[in-house]
Amino acid sequence: MLDKLGQALKSATNKIAKAIFIDKNTINEVAKDLQRALISADVNIHLVKKITDEIKDLASSEKIKGIEKREQLIKLLHDKITEILGKEKKELILSDKQSRIMLLGLYGAGKTTAATKLALYYSKRGKKVAVIGLDVHRPGAAQQLKQNAEKIKIKYFIDENEKSATKIWKKFESELKDYDLVIADTAGRHSLDNELVKEIKDLNKTIKPDHKILVIQADIGQAAKEQASEFQKALDVNGVIVTRMDSTAKAGGALTACYETKAPVYFIGTGEKPQDLEIFNPKTFVNRILDMGDIEGLLEKVQSAVDEKTQKKLKGKLEQGEFDLRDFQQQIDSMAGMGSLSKMAEMIPGFSNMSKKLPEDMLGNQEQKMKKWKHIIDSMTKQELKDPELITKQTTRLGRIAKGSGATTTEVRQLLKQYSLLKDMTKPGSQMDMSQTGTMSQKQMMKLAKKFGKKMKF
Repeated sequence: MLDKLGQALKSATNKIAKAIFIDKNTINEVAKDLQRALISADVNIHLVKKITDEIKDLASSEKIKGIEKREQLIKLLHDKITEILGKEKKELILSDKQSRIMLLGLYGAGKTTAATKLALYYSKRGKKVAVIGLDVHRPGAAQQLKQNAEKIKIKYFIDENEKSATKIWKKFESELKDYDLVIADTAGRHSLDNELVKEIKDLNKTIKPDHKILVIQADIGQAAKEQASEFQKALDVNGVIVTRMDSTAKAGGALTACYETKAPVYFIGTGEKPQDLEIFNPKTFVNRILDMGDIEGLLEKVQSAVDEKTQKKLKGKLEQGEFDLRDFQQQIDSMAGMGSLSKMAEMIPGFSNMSKKLPEDMLGNQEQKMKKWKHIIDSMTKQELKDPELITKQTTRLGRIAKGSGATTTEVRQLLKQYSLLKDMTKPGSQMDMSQTGTMSQKQMMKLAKKFGKKMKF
């Protein structure tokens, strides 16, 4: 995610930190490196000039000297990048009763995928969610919404035969009253023409949404500014979701353009999976590209992967010291629900840089290993799940499980070793004790990050 910008920012801060004197040459060198990186990230050239001018002004100030100047320059660099990305995290506030979200955008922005990602995000936070398909123009739009919703077990409402979006809403309106959150997927066009403006205005009057959110793909870069402005004029949109953040160098342009139009970015899409949706927090986003991690974001991912009911059940088991292999399998499923290990690694302070030094396929191999572990656990008896020591004591059991799961006896032993490690780390009274909440606190997550490279076997 914006690797070149992250590398340039780290290089700039290192040059300032290591410089014996903060002279004109040092600052000019830093400013040029920064300008190149921001422009390559598709940030508006006027914003780039504004930032580098402010850095030069502070560097040339005679009132600030020595180490104090060095520290202020590094802070200014961090703060300015954060500022152009939106300053602070903007939260999408839902009503205590029912909230309605209407998604808007042009063709190819990813509205249908964003609808189901949002639905999963809020369902994991205890909301009863439904999605409704109001795109009556794109062939297959209703089927795509249906398939996406079924994958994540979310209620959906579609009518493939009806060609009026307003009539579809009215048809299901009484049933939709039973839900805490209703997300409407609307039609797009190649451009915001009069026909689309009329349709979304009519839907706005009918649905009366609490939030009108524009979905924009990151690869349009600075063009996001014009698009956001046009939709704001047409329908007064009050927020943005930026998709395709995982595969573009133009993301800086899209994010800064949204900030310039005063349209807050609520979420960013970081992949194709339903769980690849993150709250956008400018401060932690900058921290992440500087390899300073994003523990807050990682905890959000944990919450997205494990619902409240499952957390309470786990809490009870941890309190009683009854964490067994089936619970371990559930934790593996939860990790899979958090997305790829490489994306999680970006969020652990210092680990992103370390992970780049690992063999290219190492994290991917670990994901494959976890899938195999699920098959191994499924090959065990109830007695073995409750008392795994039986397996290590009796080689016949070990051989049977390996054969039944298509694994080797070594892989079965590795699984048992990792289970034993996790059980020791999470038992009551340990440093990683989760029995009070069923999840790890930020402090515990930091401790786990330090232990990650030492104890987790790849």
